[in-house]
Amino acid sequence: MIIDCDCCEMRDIACDDCVVTALLAAPPRGELADDEAGALKALADGGLVPPLRMRRPGTATG
Repeated sequence: MIIDCDCCEMRDIACDDCVVTALLAAPPRGELADDEAGALKALADGGLVPPLRMRRPGTATG
């Protein structure tokens, strides 16, 4: 998973509640392996960190 905050349609809408901001201070671009993204999802599902809010334009939310 490539995290590119410049391309995120949630930029400036949900940055304060995004795990990227919480853990990494919103880097302009980064990459997460599938296992890392899965670990972040598990932490978010457990209420320990906010969820990843990254959305590329035209992608489904979910």
